[in-house]
Amino acid sequence: MKWLTREDFTKQYDVVIVGAGHAGAQAAIALRQHQFVGTIAIVGDEAELPYERPPLSKDYLSQEKGFERILLRPARFWDDREVDMLLGREVDMVDPSDKKVIASDGSVIAYNTLIWAAGGRARRLPCAGADLQGVHSVRTRADVDNILGHLEEVEKVVVIGGGYIGLETAAVLSKTGKDITVLEAQDRVLARVAGRAISNFYEAEHRAHGVVIRVDAVVREIVGERGRVVGVRLANGEILDCGMVIVGIGIAPCIDALIAAGARYGNGVIVDEYCRTTLPDMYAIGDCALHANAFAGGAEIRLESVQNANDMAATAARAVVGELTPYRVLPWFWSNQYDLRLQTIGLSMGYDAEVVRGDPASRSFSVIYLRDSRVIALDCVNSTKDYVQGKRLVENGVRSAADVLSDTNLPLRDIS
Repeated sequence: MKWLTREDFTKQYDVVIVGAGHAGAQAAIALRQHQFVGTIAIVGDEAELPYERPPLSKDYLSQEKGFERILLRPARFWDDREVDMLLGREVDMVDPSDKKVIASDGSVIAYNTLIWAAGGRARRLPCAGADLQGVHSVRTRADVDNILGHLEEVEKVVVIGGGYIGLETAAVLSKTGKDITVLEAQDRVLARVAGRAISNFYEAEHRAHGVVIRVDAVVREIVGERGRVVGVRLANGEILDCGMVIVGIGIAPCIDALIAAGARYGNGVIVDEYCRTTLPDMYAIGDCALHANAFAGGAEIRLESVQNANDMAATAARAVVGELTPYRVLPWFWSNQYDLRLQTIGLSMGYDAEVVRGDPASRSFSVIYLRDSRVIALDCVNSTKDYVQGKRLVENGVRSAADVLSDTNLPLRDIS
């Protein structure tokens, strides 16, 4: 591994990739796969080589996998492909006229093409006490290392946020013998990403494993003593005692430097079908990119997923080498909690009906989401067959009656 000095940063690269996560790493990989022979540098704000983020709330938190096992590629891989790693520094400024970026240490990195893959930062609680010791996020390796470093000292943990990250974290921590409480501000967990049948199922599963689930629970304040968290005060005045708080309320896209440079933005930096921003020779991909998605009815959305990161990276890389191929990929996601594997295909936003296929009590079933009688998404719990066969239904927008879709004697592949 070549660790670069400040003097090295002053030279020009053909492609500079800002962000050393899935999207940034895959962009460099895809460029080389498409026989791009120019110079490439990846600028990352963490000291580590690119690694997988999904295991942070699963295998890495549970210590079933060490850090080396979640690296996307070993150091030698990047050396062999002549990708320079400029790690441990954040890009503070982008100068699109002079085509350079300025890093947090003052170093200047010039580019011919810039690919912005900076992702997002964990959202902070908008209340008093958010900065107390013992309040953690689950976004980086350092975050999880901090949690593990203090876990033995506490007996009660409050997880704020009933989305994927919060529930995955609760599932892992429930095995440690700690008292775990999940607080969700909405009336059910997973409300932003799934229907009520899935929400009800996962609430029941977590409670069966000893996790306390509190919905309609709005946090007013994190209570501390001598600089360390001792409780969470709810809007109704109730205080939940705890020695650790884990916040999983989403991410905020890292786009401040692009906004200051003049890029169009909304809830993310706006890109076209080839992942190009409105600034010259500049692309944006992954969690921070706001794009018109065909499977969201053409609405502009951000997708926070490995699939989106990888496929946008491939789209941008092809565009850089002159192969313009529009980004149009069916979204998919997954979540592991206990012995349950939830696989999602498509986007359920805007659904007007949900069809339960199979018996949730069997712990293997699916929920099919419809809009105007067309299949738009599936949530499959321990049901890989439905996940695989349901992909075609979503891609083609197949119309079907609820009683047909719910019939488990009829394979999804036979529905047209």
